[in-house]
Amino acid sequence: MDKNWSEMNKEMQALLSKEATFPEGIKKLFALRKSLFEQITQIVAAFPAEAFYQMPFAGAEGYHAKTLSYSIWHIFRIEDIVAHEMIAGDQQVLFSQGFLKAIHSPLITTGNELSGGEIAEFSKQLNLQALYRYAQEVMQSTNQILMNLNFSGLKRKFGEDMIEKLRRTGCVSDADSASWLIDYWCGKDVLGLIRMPFSRHWIMHIEAMQRIKNKLCKLARKGVDPIAPCGFSCNHCFLSAWCGSCRTAYNACSFATASPDGKCPNAACCQEKGMDGCYDCGLLEKCEKGFYSPSNDGANAAKAQALYIHQHGKKEFLKAQDRLHEKYDFAKTQEILGQDYKEGLRILEES
Repeated sequence: MDKNWSEMNKEMQALLSKEATFPEGIKKLFALRKSLFEQITQIVAAFPAEAFYQMPFAGAEGYHAKTLSYSIWHIFRIEDIVAHEMIAGDQQVLFSQGFLKAIHSPLITTGNELSGGEIAEFSKQLNLQALYRYAQEVMQSTNQILMNLNFSGLKRKFGEDMIEKLRRTGCVSDADSASWLIDYWCGKDVLGLIRMPFSRHWIMHIEAMQRIKNKLCKLARKGVDPIAPCGFSCNHCFLSAWCGSCRTAYNACSFATASPDGKCPNAACCQEKGMDGCYDCGLLEKCEKGFYSPSNDGANAAKAQALYIHQHGKKEFLKAQDRLHEKYDFAKTQEILGQDYKEGLRILEES
C-alpha cells in the first residue's frame, strides 16, 4: 500500500474510533478520498480510450488483472449501493441521476461476477466521461452523507431486512463470486462500512489502476524514440511510470495535459515546422515556448538537454544521462543541471 495513503488511512481509522476526534476523522477521510480521486482524474484526463479496456495483466491474481474502466465502475457501484441503500436509505445515484443510460452499462451490478474477457467486453461498452461523472457524483453524495453522521450512528447495524432489500435491488449478482458481498456488508456496522468500501477499498483498487496504467505506458514506449521533442529523455524522466511519451497516444506529459488539445506547445511547434525536435531548430536558445517558458523552473535544464542533442546527437545524450544518473541521486534534471542553460550544457558535456 502507498505509504502516504496507508498513513492517512491509519490516522483516519484511529480518529473515527473516538467521539472527541470523530469530526477530525471525517476530515481526514475526505482528504484521503480527495487524494485518491485525483489519481482517477489524472488517469482519465491523460490516457486514450483504448487504455480503459486493456488488460495488461490478464490471467493474473489480484485487482490489477481487471481494466481501468471496470475498476472505476466497481469502486463506485459498491459505494453507491452501500451509501444510499444501506446508510442513507434513499435512491442510488446511478438511477436518480440517469447515469445508467449515460454510461451505456449493460449491468447495474458491482461487476464481481465478471471474469477474463467478460471484463474487457464490458469495459468497451462504457462511456468513459459519463462513468467519470458518475464517480464524481457518488463521491460527493457519499461525502454529504458522511458529513451528516454523528458518532452514535456509527454503531448502527443491519439485519435480515437489509439483506432482503439488497437482494431485491438486483445490484449484486446471484453468482457465488458476487453474492457474498451482501452478507459481508450487512455483517458490519456503519463504522465498518466507512473503513472498507469508503476508504480501504478505494486504496486497493486505485493502486491496482496505477499498476495497470504503468504497464500500459511501458508497453506504449516499447520501440518508440525515447527522446521527446523538447529534449527530455523519457527513459530518465521522473514521470516515466505515468507517461507513455509524447510520441505515443499515452502522453501524460505535464505540459501536454495542461494544453487544450492535449499536445505540448513544443511538440506542436515541431510538427508544424516538420522537425523531429526542438534540437533541430535554429531559434532554440531564445525560445520560450512550452517547457522553455521562463515560468517553468525546468526550462533551462530542458534547453540545455536540447542543445546537447543538437551538438552531440541523441545516442551520446542518452549515454550522458546514464552517467549523470549513476553519479547523482536525483529525479528532476533541474536538480543537477540548474537554472542556467549554458551551465547545464557544460555539466552534460563534462559528465
